[in-house]
Amino acid sequence: MRKDIDFNHLFACGELLIKHNLTLALAESATAGRISAEFALIPDAGKFLKGGIVCYDADLKCTLLDVPREQLEIFSPESEIVTGSMTAGLQKLIPADIHIGCTGLTAPGGSESPEKPIGTMFLYCLKSDGLLFSEKKTFGGTPEEIVRQTIEFLAQRLHQYLNLLE
Repeated sequence: MRKDIDFNHLFACGELLIKHNLTLALAESATAGRISAEFALIPDAGKFLKGGIVCYDADLKCTLLDVPREQLEIFSPESEIVTGSMTAGLQKLIPADIHIGCTGLTAPGGSESPEKPIGTMFLYCLKSDGLLFSEKKTFGGTPEEIVRQTIEFLAQRLHQYLNLLE
């Protein structure tokens, strides 16, 4: 059964993005567009949300976002370095002030290991002048719960940054 996302931080992010005239673009793998979809539910989302790319398949990370294949082979498609490369590739495709990339393991069948269990998610956030944050976080629960927790955590981290602009 789906549990609703806690929209408090998401709505606050939307308000602050609009207030500071900032735009947002996303590159998503494990969340398969859910982050973009949740941001799109915010009133006046068209004032800040530029769009996103879903690249669930590892080959799309290379062909659409210029992730080097060697990174996939050495680090795996679900890794900090690949998430960073996805985000940098997104910057070339969609002009925005803030670019966010997300990969991870919501269910068996990826690159899970004892060091990187199911529930491990990677978030990478670039602003126009450099890295804003890079996070590796492990969540528990069903794939739906892992995605929900990832969205809520991302919204909290982005909200922290946007609050600094006040």
